[in-house]
Amino acid sequence: MAEEEFTDINGNSISLDCQTHSAFCREFTVTSPKLSLRKVMVYTCFIWLFAYAVFFFTENTAVLSSAIILTLVGMMIHIHFVKVDHETLLIIGSLGVQLSSSYASGRESTIFIEMSKLKDIVINEAVYMHSIIYYLCILIKDPTDPETVASVVPLFQSSKPRLNCLVQVYRSCQEILAQTR
Repeated sequence: MAEEEFTDINGNSISLDCQTHSAFCREFTVTSPKLSLRKVMVYTCFIWLFAYAVFFFTENTAVLSSAIILTLVGMMIHIHFVKVDHETLLIIGSLGVQLSSSYASGRESTIFIEMSKLKDIVINEAVYMHSIIYYLCILIKDPTDPETVASVVPLFQSSKPRLNCLVQVYRSCQEILAQTR
């Protein structure tokens, strides 16, 4: 499959890239929009204008220095820990599922779930603010009782794709899971 355009729950454009490596191995990558320079400038200007207004009344230069440091540290934390560029789901029928997140700073986090621990991959629904959203999740078997679910691992937590995107990934995952059972 080729790359397709979808939207997230906020209406922002995201893309889904599906690569079939073999009959038992598929990789799904959901790419979020890049960091908006406009938003960064607006937040920076707001913080600095507020700091200047405080400085104007207090005549304390530490306020301006603190605002600059706060802005820089805030941006670094946001880029390194919050802003995810893309999320990847790699499903290998005989091995398991690998979940990867790549952050704007270049940092990556990866989780691997063995196929023997995986009960199923499902689309679940949740109440979010004043609406219902759908998300894809992995059900993990309880080691003591394989018929029950021990935990739920949500997928694509940062990109939050809409249902039409999730259904496409779900169907493809179910094809691979059906071959391994």
